[in-house]
Formats: sequence, structure tokens, C-alpha cells
Amino acid sequence: MAIFLVVVLAHWPLLRLPYYWDEAGYYIPAAYDFFRTGSLIPSTTLSNAHPPLPSIYLAAFWRMFGFSPLATRLAMSLVASLALTATWKIALLSTGRQSVAAASTLLTGIYPVFFAQSSLAHADIFAAAATLWAIAFLLEMESRWWLAIICFSLAALSKETAIVTPLALAIWEAWLGIRSRVKKDLARAAMLCLPTLPLALWYLYHRYRTGFVFGNPEYLRYNATATLTPLRVLLAFGHRVLHITAHMNLFVPVLLMFACMLLPPVKEEDGTTRLRISLEVQARFYVVILANLLFFSILGGALLTRYLLPLYPLVILLCVNTFRRRFRQWPTLVALSATGFVAGLFVNPPYRFAPEDNLAYRDVIRLHQTAITQILERYPHSTVLTAWPATDELSKPELGYVVQPMPVVAIDNFSFPQIQQAAQLKQPYTAGLIFSTKYDPPHLPFSLGRRNEDLDTRFFDFHHDLTPSVIARLLDGAVTWQAQRKGQWAAVLHFDRPQEARLTRQ
Repeated sequence: MAIFLVVVLAHWPLLRLPYYWDEAGYYIPAAYDFFRTGSLIPSTTLSNAHPPLPSIYLAAFWRMFGFSPLATRLAMSLVASLALTATWKIALLSTGRQSVAAASTLLTGIYPVFFAQSSLAHADIFAAAATLWAIAFLLEMESRWWLAIICFSLAALSKETAIVTPLALAIWEAWLGIRSRVKKDLARAAMLCLPTLPLALWYLYHRYRTGFVFGNPEYLRYNATATLTPLRVLLAFGHRVLHITAHMNLFVPVLLMFACMLLPPVKEEDGTTRLRISLEVQARFYVVILANLLFFSILGGALLTRYLLPLYPLVILLCVNTFRRRFRQWPTLVALSATGFVAGLFVNPPYRFAPEDNLAYRDVIRLHQTAITQILERYPHSTVLTAWPATDELSKPELGYVVQPMPVVAIDNFSFPQIQQAAQLKQPYTAGLIFSTKYDPPHLPFSLGRRNEDLDTRFFDFHHDLTPSVIARLLDGAVTWQAQRKGQWAAVLHFDRPQEARLTRQ
């Protein structure tokens, strides 16, 4: 409860924000459908075959406290608190030091990716909390392994990709059992495969209700079949390694850890050296980290860092314990790491990233809120040309942006090919909500070249959004409002006669 109160207070200015990006696009509509109808298969959005536990949890919370962004974000803060408590437990069990456990929990809580996800209604924080508790139970004692299996099952029923962790540990335990010929290790490996059963039952149910096992065909193509190119897997793995070692100032504790490893272990007053995390426990950590890096390099169309949420506490714990073991003034290194993380919350990195990785997502929400307010005040009866997720923000009042749904005309993004299509649409639109769909640093200090950009476009859905003024010229409209926040921007366009829009390359 103490951790929960700290999380709520730290996120207090964010708790009433309307829903953002994938929240608005899938998780809130899916949970809201279950809340209203009791159906585990969403009807107001395409089913992605994500397991139903987050929807059940949110619907139960809404039933008790009412449907609102505040209730949702408090519910997610509670889940994040459970994840942080598991982090404390893992650190305490693996090091025996409350100081290391406290420092690891603090750094995890303020790490920008974890902090941002702690109040967002994504399934990944559910899976992270359950996975971390499963790891804690694995470390505690033999009799707790059944609790670990239950937690791994809950993780898989929160996000299907969480199944990679117990399966990776099962392979590791099986290898240990074969090498040492110890039947207990083989029994453990068999137990760790059990979480596949509830996940399989969910997929059977989804197949029965929808005709699809793994979600709608486009979702399956984007996240699985289109990601299997060897070059794409190699590039994605490089991104994933950077995500777990450098992203959002994680390089600060990682580099400090490597620097500390050049020093001899600190000796206590009795002459003994400070202990490392046991090699057996470290091996399990490395298995989990490597398996997830490989898995999310092969599957997943978007390179979202929230997929790696269970890994960040493990990496941070390894760093903190190395600080303590090899540097007597180790709290100073914790403070330096904390400073880097707090800076990462507010200062965007000099490279492209997802706004949900720090407080940039708040800037996107505020821009969209203001732009929609402009449209409601100036063009309340208009049909709006825009792209996802603004299409949902305007048409679904439950997301917190409008009271009544507005008609929309949808395009994919605001690149030149999509604006070409918009100019040829027969559907009339009289206003436009234009915004940055990708974060492009305003002052990129370095470039990896045209070849890298072409690869990002080919494999990772990169594109350049046109500026509002260029879009207005191409569609014969006028920019009536625009604003920007730290590299993110939004604009409102007005079109007098959209049916006569002409397109010429500028």
C-alpha cells in the first residue's frame, strides 16, 4: 500500500488524462465492451485475440468506482505497484539486502518507460506484474513453485507474449536436468510448461467465437508473418539490445556497472567480500532477458519498449548490486542513475522514439484535446479528415475527448501518398485534424543515412508526416489553428469545398 500511495502521488497530474493511442485504439474499447455487454470478444474494435484478463480487471474496477479515466488510471497504478513490490521481493531474495531492494525498486519506478506505463491501460503492465511475481516465487522456495505457475498463467492471460518467459525457463531447467541427470529439474521444466494450457483454452474459445485463432488477419500479418525476414529480425534485435541497455538514459547505470566491474569487490570489516547475486539466479535472469529480446525481435510489428517491461527491473537490479559489491560509496551511483532517469522523463532523447516511453505522451494528449476543442468550437457540425487514433477520439465519447461522436474520414497518416489519397476521396470533409504520427526530433544531431531510413520505412513503418501548411496547400484548405510541444505538433484545417480539392507536388 505504501508503494501504491507513492505511485498515485507521483502520477497525480496524469490521472485524469483521456485515453492515449493503443489505450484508445484497443484496450479501453475491449474492456468497455465487456463492461457493457459481458462479451470477452470486443465488438466496437477488431479483435486482436489478446487474452481477456485486463478487460475483466478494468470492468470490475469500473463496476466498483465508475467508468472514468481517473478510475482506470488508479486501477493501473495498483497493478504497477504490484510489479514494483515484486521487484523489491526479487531484489531482497537474490541479494539479501534491503538497501539494494529499495534502490532497485526506486530506480525501476522512476525509469521513464516504467513510469509512463504505470498509469496507462496497456496489457503489458499486467503481464509484467504477474511475470515478476512468478520469478519471485521461483526464487523463494521449492514449495512456492505452484504459485509461480499460477502467476505465469495470469501473465499469459494478460498478454499472450508473456508465455515466452516460462517456456524459456522450462528449456533452461530441462537442459540442466539432462546435463546433471536430476529428475527434479525435468519435473520443474514440465511444470513451467503448464501456463500454455489456459492460454490454449483462450485461443480455442476465440476460434470458436470469431473463426480466427490469433486475431484478425491484418493484425496477424503485421505482428507475425510480415516480421520473419532475416534482415528485419537482425535489425530488430539490434534495436532491442539498445532498448535494454541504453534507451531513456538506461545507459547511465549500465555504463556505471561496467565501470564498477573493473574494481575489486569491497571487503567488509570482517575481511569477507561483498557477495554477488548467485550464478544460478543470474543465469535465470539472463535466460529471461535473452529469450524476450529474441522473441520480440522475431514477433511484433512495432518495436515498442513496453513489451520489455519485465526485463527492466532485472537489469536495474544487476546494476545496483554491482554498485554495492564493488564501490563503497555506491548510493552516489544510485543517485546519478536516478538523476538520469528523472531527466529522461522530461527531456526527449535525440532520436526517434515512441512518446509513451516518457511523459511525451502527455504532450500528445494535450495537443489532441486542444485541437478537438478548436474543432468543436469552430466547426461543430463538420466531417473531419484525420488519422488513427484521432478517428476514435472523435467518434467514441467514452475515450474522453468528445461528448457526442463526430463523423470522420480516415487516412492512415499524413505522408504524401496518404494526402494524395485524401485529395481523391469522394467522401466530403470540411475540417481536418492533422498531427504528428511519428516523433521526429526537431534537431537530430546525427543521421544514420538514407539506407537506414529506407530500412526503417520497409520494416518498421517509418514515414515523414507533411507539415500542416503543405497539407493545407495540397488539399486547398487553410490552417486555422496549430501548436507544438517538444517536437510533437497538431493542427486544425478548414476546407470550404473539399470536393474540388486538387493535388500538386510541392
